[in-house]
Amino acid sequence: MSSSQALDVIIDLTGCNIWQQDHLVLTNVNLTVSKGEFVYLVGRVGSGKSSLIKTLTAQIPMREGSAVVAGYNLSKLREKEIPFLRRKTGIVFQDFQLLIDRSVNENLEFVLRATGWNDRTEIEARIGQVLEKVGLTLKGYKMPHQLSGGEQQRVVIARALLNDPDIIIADEPTGNLDPDTSEGIIKLLMEISRTGRAVIVATHNYTMLKKFAARTIKCEDGKLYEVKDEIEMELLQ
Repeated sequence: MSSSQALDVIIDLTGCNIWQQDHLVLTNVNLTVSKGEFVYLVGRVGSGKSSLIKTLTAQIPMREGSAVVAGYNLSKLREKEIPFLRRKTGIVFQDFQLLIDRSVNENLEFVLRATGWNDRTEIEARIGQVLEKVGLTLKGYKMPHQLSGGEQQRVVIARALLNDPDIIIADEPTGNLDPDTSEGIIKLLMEISRTGRAVIVATHNYTMLKKFAARTIKCEDGKLYEVKDEIEMELLQ
């Protein structure tokens, strides 16, 4: 790896064992993801995808191996550093997790204020920027129940972008969406990766995976490995 490539690496796991309490989930995990890269994460339920994601966001502590995420050494991460790591990692949830009693703008303002933003002009400007990025410029006044599932997921992506993270992790972002809407969400996430962010999409949506091909990592039998060829890709489903 050249020095310029090394500077672009935003996730770097070497020889990591991923534990879920006293259960060893994944062994000898080696993974590098660079800025601007779009990566699918696949595997059966219980294969370790969620545990890997929770480790990357410091919900599960890193016990064994070398792991650096967004400049933070997970093995030596202090409690007070965790919120700063998470600001560099935007999460997109399958079930949206929007506050149903607040408008889109109020949902986004809540996150900004919770992460230290105080200036109203700056808050309004940032909300406008992220809503424009996800194609919802005119939807800020709407309540979540007034939006379609695809629009709600776009709000969640906007929320993930608020603090300008280095990494977006989308956990089954098309799980509750129809095929056409799912296409739009995957295209949007790919566009976001082209702005220089690393984007990891955990998915079971193999139709989207084949239609919008990208680097694919699989969890299986306690291991993490890269899917290299078309035959293996065909066997995923």
